[in-house]
Amino acid sequence: MNEPVVPAGDGGLVRVRLDVSYDGTDFCGWAKQPGQRTVQGLLEDALAKQPPGRSVPRSVVVAGRTDSGVHASGQVVHLDVVPHEPGASRVPVDARGVPDLARMVHRWNRILPADVRVLGARVVPTAFDARFSALRRHYRYQVSDAPWGVDPLRRRDTLAWNRPLEVSALNAASQDLLGLNDFAAYCKPREGATTVRELQRFEWERVDDHLIVAHVSADAFCHSMVRSLVGTLLMVGDGRRNTPWPAEVLGAETRTTAVAPAHGLTLTAVDYPPDEDLESRATQTRAVRTRP
Repeated sequence: MNEPVVPAGDGGLVRVRLDVSYDGTDFCGWAKQPGQRTVQGLLEDALAKQPPGRSVPRSVVVAGRTDSGVHASGQVVHLDVVPHEPGASRVPVDARGVPDLARMVHRWNRILPADVRVLGARVVPTAFDARFSALRRHYRYQVSDAPWGVDPLRRRDTLAWNRPLEVSALNAASQDLLGLNDFAAYCKPREGATTVRELQRFEWERVDDHLIVAHVSADAFCHSMVRSLVGTLLMVGDGRRNTPWPAEVLGAETRTTAVAPAHGLTLTAVDYPPDEDLESRATQTRAVRTRP
């Protein structure tokens, strides 16, 4: 599933991109797990329930695996489908044998529960890889510093912080973390995985009297990195730590940071290069980076 497919005209497969949104509250994360309710598990079940004659794989490749409780409004996955001759199944196909994706999206959303939606589907070049072709991922983290907590309508995607937050302090400390760094102190370690990442954006804004939003973008994130960044910076924003502290933490060999709760975090978008650069981007991404 991670390798380019043979074009349909040569008797191979058609690669399809899905844009997916979900409320992560009642999911045990993205990745399929035995006996657990996961986004991947439900999505692959829906993809497999096709009319006779329509072949859809039981596995998909995702741009970024989200943890339990994390939401997504702009998740991206890819899958490879076997084309059929027009009239070979109840799902219409075009002259190339490509499925009528609008009809299939409608069908999948009828099967899926209300907390996960397929927003759209389209055929993409065979070199497209949802994970390895990505240029950057964008996340949003929402925090309320209202003395009474969180607006009840926002309780599923916003963290209640019981101390006033200073946005200028948050932004000053965040800027010191930008660039290519080893974020081992901000990541949950995984054997054999690099923790070198390029943090491209880390900005905070107060959007109303009490709601503060962090915008975090990087070429990729290691496990729990965004939540660790946010949790650490919140201690600066409420005055318990000084502005240089988050940058000083970068030098630690092991994880030493606070981790913000999952429910305030949303994956909002994934960026990809032009079609002609997809293959080279995937090759670059697969190369393991070392400490700068």
